Amino acid sequence: MELDWLLAPPLPEAMPRQRLLYHRLRDAILSGRLAPATRLPASRALADSLGIARNTVLFAYEQLTAEGCMVADRQGTRVAPLAALGAAADGPAQRGPAPPSPGLSARAEIARQPAAVPHAPPLPFSPGIPDYGPFPFRAWRGCLERAWQEVSWRELGYTAHGGDPALRRELASHLTTVRGLPVAAEQIVITSGTQSGLDLCARFLADAGHTAWLENPGYQAARIAWSLAGLALHDVAVDEAGMAPTAADWTERPPRLILLTPSHQYPTGRVMPLGRRLDLIEQARQAGAWIVEDDYESEFRRAGPAPPALFGLQEEAPVVYVGTFSKTLYPGLRLGYLVLPRGIAADFALAAAQTTRAGQGIEQRALADFIRRGHYTAHLRRMRARYAARQTALRQALSAALGPGLRLGGGEAGLHLVLELPPQQDDRAVAARAAALGLGPRPLSHYARPPVRCNGLVLGYGNLETGMVGDAVQRLKLALALGEPLPG
Repeated sequence: MELDWLLAPPLPEAMPRQRLLYHRLRDAILSGRLAPATRLPASRALADSLGIARNTVLFAYEQLTAEGCMVADRQGTRVAPLAALGAAADGPAQRGPAPPSPGLSARAEIARQPAAVPHAPPLPFSPGIPDYGPFPFRAWRGCLERAWQEVSWRELGYTAHGGDPALRRELASHLTTVRGLPVAAEQIVITSGTQSGLDLCARFLADAGHTAWLENPGYQAARIAWSLAGLALHDVAVDEAGMAPTAADWTERPPRLILLTPSHQYPTGRVMPLGRRLDLIEQARQAGAWIVEDDYESEFRRAGPAPPALFGLQEEAPVVYVGTFSKTLYPGLRLGYLVLPRGIAADFALAAAQTTRAGQGIEQRALADFIRRGHYTAHLRRMRARYAARQTALRQALSAALGPGLRLGGGEAGLHLVLELPPQQDDRAVAARAAALGLGPRPLSHYARPPVRCNGLVLGYGNLETGMVGDAVQRLKLALALGEPLPG
């Protein structure tokens, strides 16, 4: 049998000959070029005819036999019957076109909704991008090295239910001291970030078909997470004090879950006053609803202490607190946490452990050490001052460039400002022009759902060096196409 074509050019670069022989034999069998029951040369004979080592042929024969493409018997090696390969009884030549693949699920179609702008390297004014430059690499590296020195092979598996005990203890102490939350370690569940925490809340605090309230405008990734959980989403408009549900909302669309960003509403930056916080807690109690409190960027308060979290306002309030280290440290760490009321904490942690196999045990232990040694608090203090200085520089540059009609929202905390635009300027068109000029602002309308209408730009300054502010603002002014100040 002439089989010289098995190693004929073209030969793929960097592919070992044994892999190449295996692939070409398998393709020939599956395409029908080597018919069922065809006897193949003995391994030594084929090796001699191709000028290769016998072990190369043995590898290919043994692999294809293990996969069921070949059959070895006393007479040698032959191609397996078509039925064994899952082929049609009348052979490949008689088969019609392959049917289309089943495609993605309806849930996948929800998840693949396009973002406002394509993923790209961070640009000036890109929202949600922290400054990685001052990250305390030496201190973090030391914590990682100590964590590796302390572990044994027994600790290389999944982490304990709820997360590493040391991290839960240190995090409870930090939240009690810095954020004023009366929390014990047993109430904390470590997650892989905010999105993971929102997913767990959707699955363990509600059932498919339950109504979930979202802020409008609001955090779009939460919409995807809760849609995938089968929740019926209801958008509640945001006013100057945050989410403002009406009496009709409570009676006609009573919620099971309510997502809030009260300390720094995303994206408007508005802060919810104490009176509304207390009212929402009481209304949620009466409705049998859970409030999921995303304490978004409260660590970067511009001046004074952050307002009290809903979680700590009343004992055993129906509130779950969501936090993350993505902005305070770095997103690639993929660590966040939930703080749960005592009455559900143990059962919630057990349910989470049964559905998600938590890892990153070494990183969790290193983070516990990082917090215990004071590095985390010191890093937050440095970054708070750094971001405040950048916001001040940005406000000054925008005021000088755009004039007295400038209308800026937010800024009490976080890493972005909102530039409100007049009706004659479409924020999506402005954002597209800004992108062409190397800027990354996000149109405010991207976050809103009808009937709410928003028109503005979300200007991230987390990664905007103070020395870059002036040039970035001038390019933004060009994108706005304004020769005159903004109308008052």
